[in-house]
Amino acid sequence: MSAANPPSSAKTSLVPPPDAVAPVRHPDAPAPGTPLGAHYDLCFGCGGGQPHGLHLVARAGEGVSVTAEFTVKPAHQGAPGLAHGGVLTSALDETLGSVNWLMHVIAVTGRLETDFLRPVPVDTVLHLDARVTAVHGRKIYSTATGRIGGPDGPVAVRADAVFIEVKVEHFIENGRQEEIRAAMDDPDQVRRARAFEVNP
Repeated sequence: MSAANPPSSAKTSLVPPPDAVAPVRHPDAPAPGTPLGAHYDLCFGCGGGQPHGLHLVARAGEGVSVTAEFTVKPAHQGAPGLAHGGVLTSALDETLGSVNWLMHVIAVTGRLETDFLRPVPVDTVLHLDARVTAVHGRKIYSTATGRIGGPDGPVAVRADAVFIEVKVEHFIENGRQEEIRAAMDDPDQVRRARAFEVNP
């Protein structure tokens, strides 16, 4: 097979191409330190309506970055007393996805690669920090770390990701109709969706 026609299973590179540009914070993005709130009440990552969800709280950072905290609960363990790796990856994914809000862009995860450096015990607060590093067309390149023992503690997990910009229709066309109707009946959800309809 020629390089001009790569197989559909070809991986998306986590390295931005040379002509990628620096991310730009939207002028209407929340001020640094402002809580971003849940984008959907039933979201496993940030929603308050999920009893065993992460209940991750993200705050706008400087530039195109966010910080977040997630407390590992017993429901999040894999090995006895330790956080499940998939749950830690979910926390990184949620934090990385939140950064896109600062650019007023709706995006979905295209690729996420996680490194696990230290075990994360139950009852640990994971301090997350994520930032966008580059933008190329619809692709948004970002990186995140999760630290234990405080915001300046040792890195326990880290991830690099590529998000793909989409329109609201992506969720309407692919989601379950019951949840879509419930979200559209929620004035907060409608307000958030309208805020992202125009991306100057």
